[in-house]
Parts: sequence; C-alpha cells; structure tokens
Amino acid sequence: MAKVLTSRNESYAQWYNDLVIKADLAENSAVRGCMVIKPYGYAIWEKMQRVLDDMFKETGHVNAYFPLFIPKSFFSKEADHVDGFAKECAVVTHYRLKEGEDGKGIEVDPDARLEEEYIVRPTSETIIWNTYKNWIQSYRDLPILVNQWANVVRWEMRTRLFLRTAEFLWQEGHTAHATKEEAITETETMLKVYAKFAENWMAMPVVQGHKTASERFAGALETLTIEALMQDGKALQSGTSHFLGQNFAKAFDVTFANDKGEVDYVWASSWGVSTRLMGALIMSHSDDNGLVLPPKLAPIQVVIVPIYRKSEDLEKIDLVANKIVDNLKKRGISVKYDNDDKRKPGWKFSEYELKGVPLRFAIGPRDLENGTVEVARRDTLSKEVVSLEGIDAKAEALLDEIQNGIYNKALKYREDNTRSVDSYEDFKRLLDEKGGFFLCHWDGTAETEELIKKETKATIRCIPLDSPEEEGKCMVSGKPSKRRVLFARSY
Repeated sequence: MAKVLTSRNESYAQWYNDLVIKADLAENSAVRGCMVIKPYGYAIWEKMQRVLDDMFKETGHVNAYFPLFIPKSFFSKEADHVDGFAKECAVVTHYRLKEGEDGKGIEVDPDARLEEEYIVRPTSETIIWNTYKNWIQSYRDLPILVNQWANVVRWEMRTRLFLRTAEFLWQEGHTAHATKEEAITETETMLKVYAKFAENWMAMPVVQGHKTASERFAGALETLTIEALMQDGKALQSGTSHFLGQNFAKAFDVTFANDKGEVDYVWASSWGVSTRLMGALIMSHSDDNGLVLPPKLAPIQVVIVPIYRKSEDLEKIDLVANKIVDNLKKRGISVKYDNDDKRKPGWKFSEYELKGVPLRFAIGPRDLENGTVEVARRDTLSKEVVSLEGIDAKAEALLDEIQNGIYNKALKYREDNTRSVDSYEDFKRLLDEKGGFFLCHWDGTAETEELIKKETKATIRCIPLDSPEEEGKCMVSGKPSKRRVLFARSY
C-alpha cells in the first residue's frame, strides 16, 4: 500500500511527485530547491546522455569542460544576457571560513572577501566566449563545435523535481563559425537532433518552431524550440537551440581574419537540453500504476521473476532463466533475473510495474513442464503465455512494438488535443475546459502576447516551422495575421 499513487484525475501534480519519489527516481535534498537523483533515475539519465552524446559526435562535435565560476564582470558585457539571468544568479563573495568567536561553530571570514565576486554558472556563454578569444585568430580555426556536460544553478523559488530545480544537470553546446549562414545551419541542425532524440528514443512527439522575441534566450537573435504536450494538457519546452549572431563575439572581442584577409567578428550558436527531459518522459507516458518507459531508455528492459515453493523448483527455473538472460543479452537487451528470496513474486510484480520495466517474464514449475513463460507488457498491462522457444526474438519484437505503441499513443493524444481556434472567447473557454495546444492567429505584437499571457496564463510556445501561410485575423486585436502560432499553458 505504501507504493499506491495519487491518481492523475485526483491531482496531476501530486501524482507526478508521488511517482518520482516512489519509483526511486529522485528526492528532495537538504539544500533548498535542489534534488538528489537516485540510482534508478540516474540510470535513465545516463541512457539519455549516451544517446545524445553519440548523436552530437556524429554531427562533428567534441566535449570539453569550462569553469563552474564566472567573474561577475563577464555578465555585464552582454546587456540582454545579464538582464535575462540577473534575478536567478547565485553569487560567491568569500573564499574562506573561520571558527566563530564563541568557539562553537564556523562563520564566513570577513577578511576573505573576493576582489571580484563569482557567479555560479546559470549558463556558460560568457566564460566560453572569453576562452574562445584565445582559440580563434583566423578562419582556419573555425568552426569550433564544442559541447559541455555540466551542472548549472538558477535560483528558482518554486521548484519541482526534475522540472524546475535550483541546480540541474544538462548539456550545452557552444559553436563558433566564420559565417552567419553556417551558424544558422548549426542552430537548425541541432534542433533536428533534439527532435529526433525526443521522438525516436523518448517516444515523445514534439512541435519544432521559433520562439517569439519575448520568449527568446537572453542574448540570442533567434531561438528554436521543441515543444511537447503532457498528459494534463500543458506544454513542456524540451530543448532549445539559439542563433546568437555576433553578440557574444562583440562582447568579448572575438575576431578572426577571413579567407580574404578581412577581420570580422565570429558567428555563434548555443543549444541545450537538461534533466527536465526526465520530467517530460514521466509525464508523456506514465499512468496511475507507475512509470511507463520507452524500451530504448529503460535501464531494465526485461525482468524475469521465478515463482516457486520448493528450492528444487528454483534450481530448475534458474537453469532456464539464465539461458534466457544469456540469449537476451546477445541481442543487446538489458535484462534482470530477480531470484532474490527476500521478496515475494507479488511484491516484485508491483515494484517493476511501478518502475516501468517494459516486459516481465514469470516462470513457475508448470511453465517448465509446458515449455512456456508468462509475458506481461507494461504499456498495455496485458499478459500472455508463450512458448519458451524463441522467447528472445519474441522479446525483441515486443520491445519494438511497445516503443512504437507508446509513441503513437502520445501522438494521438496530441492530435486529439490540438485545436485551431479563431475566437478569443472560445480560446479562453477551451483552455480552461480542455487544455492542450491551440493554433491561433496573432498580430505579432508583444503587447497582444503579454495581454494573452496576463489574462489566461497561456503563452506562445512557438511559431511552428511547418505552419503554412494563412490569411487571418488576430483573435484578440482583429489585426491581420499571416499564420497561426502555437499557444498553451506550460510548465
């Protein structure tokens, strides 16, 4: 009973928190606003990292690492950037502690104040572009295609595990180019990498698009995004890629001699995804029984549970189960044989269901007699008894079926909850009644965008890349509009 979750219908927010904690993904830490990612949760993140890292390297990128601390003066060099992050920065002012005068504790040593304060990185553009100044002299030094896996700090007051924490893990790509066209191509390429990862590995359909000017990354000329729809009808920004123009190159005086001998500023992009993807994964597929994981990212793809009363039965099951384990591993399938006698089969069934293991095999004495195994699917909660012969091939086929099935289920949910709306009154009513994505005409002004946000708490998630030209009128102002944009309430 300790594992029972609040239902999504009763409280989606509580269901999410229950699931993260009871599935052993993460927990709150002693540090306010920060989380401990537990081994099972980190195993999922490691799989995400591994896939993304391979995808980055396939597109020519290499990994590096830059300091956690950034001199405060660096932030003042790019005005939009500092405005965007000023309210979220953690600042290091001293470098030493000392014993308190009462001898009962420690305190900050007032004599150890730094000459210049350090910002704990909220993002790394400034420190990286200060570094690139030393790396770049001519067009022969370009492009620089660097990625960093790191932690960052943004001082959030209202936090939720994985979705919004003061410290989180991410990757941030930072590239330097000789031309504007190359930097724009890089920005677009990396958005496609994120979309491919989200759809092919996370089984999560996404909308690709441009952010509006007011929603762009601080210091960017253009921000591209992938937006996903969660099961409660809210959007989740799941990855962004930014065309930075020459803003950071100018701020840090990063110039190069082009192939004509002319000196110009370098062109830039940056792009990133974070442990927020864990939240997206949970909310895209899971149900009231627990996690539903796409097989490609599941730490355990198949679990085998023996059912027995006598030790001699277990010995026979062990022989069969270990052979299945070997055959599954040869196919690259991660498998666990759980013959731990401290837990009963019923407890194990519930635990692996809660943790989203895609396939569960149960083998008992009768199965050994009949040459069969009971196979339970996590996505549909269905069971079937199948022949032990060829079970490894059957498992491989089922894992592919589950991967595709949960993607199609999520896609259908998004399609069923995406609406084209022309009336502002209908928009507000449907937003409250149903939620979801709304394709609406907008007059392109920041004033109208802000009004809608203030009145409805919905924002323009993006201007979809595949949005066709369509003559229409803004649902609020009635002014002309040439295409629909995507609205939603969001995390």
